[in-house]
Amino acid sequence: MFQWFRELFGVTKPVIAMAHLPALPGTPRYDASLGIDGMVERVRTDLHHLLVGGVDAVMFCNEDDRPYTFQADFEAIATMTRVITELRPTDRPFGVDFLWDARAPLAIAQATGAAFIREVVTGVYESDMGLWAPDAAAIFRYRRQIDAEHVRIFANIMPEFASPLGNRTVAQRAKSAVVSSLVDAILIAGAMAGAAPDLTWVQEAKDAVGDETPVLLNTGARPNNIQDFLRVSDGVIVGSSLKVDGQTWNPVDPARVRLFMDKVREVRKQ
Repeated sequence: MFQWFRELFGVTKPVIAMAHLPALPGTPRYDASLGIDGMVERVRTDLHHLLVGGVDAVMFCNEDDRPYTFQADFEAIATMTRVITELRPTDRPFGVDFLWDARAPLAIAQATGAAFIREVVTGVYESDMGLWAPDAAAIFRYRRQIDAEHVRIFANIMPEFASPLGNRTVAQRAKSAVVSSLVDAILIAGAMAGAAPDLTWVQEAKDAVGDETPVLLNTGARPNNIQDFLRVSDGVIVGSSLKVDGQTWNPVDPARVRLFMDKVREVRKQ
């Protein structure tokens, strides 16, 4: 059994809620009138609603840095590090996600004390960003080089905005990601942010890795489907459905957070 996972989150079927940063400096949607101080305050408000609402962990992410890049810029890493350092929770774990340069969140996690990152580290994909071929060997070697082996790597094997090349099944990709690439957790996503994957994909991945590795729902969690997904998965990462009107780019809605966590608690009791 993956004891580390239970010890890290302290609950069964943990909920990891997304704390989305506004677009970072240097990206097309960066709001200079908001500035970095305004960015901190905006994330602070969202984070407050998530923590008060009872989520088990949070994950900071540069979600609005559209279009995404495979090469993180210095100013983006520096700004994200500052925001997380100011706002990181002290009473529950937090993670980092940088779209889509896996070295960046490892460096930020090491600097800020984050416990995990979410990235795509295996496979080859055609994507909105072009051909996507992450290098798991380089990423895991980098983690060791910077003495960040305590930072767990949650690997999305079905990334949004992309399609895998080749004909391997979900089960084969999940199993090889664990055995050959040493990832710490498997994530299953839908086609886009906020879109749910097929439940059978989650089941297939879970059947493949069994109790040796946690499998989490990565996108599309909602109050009306979370019971079904948590019967299969070991936890959930949720963002869009906790926002006003369920839209990814809106602020966090406290009422939606409470409703979602109420549904999760019902599942845990079962």
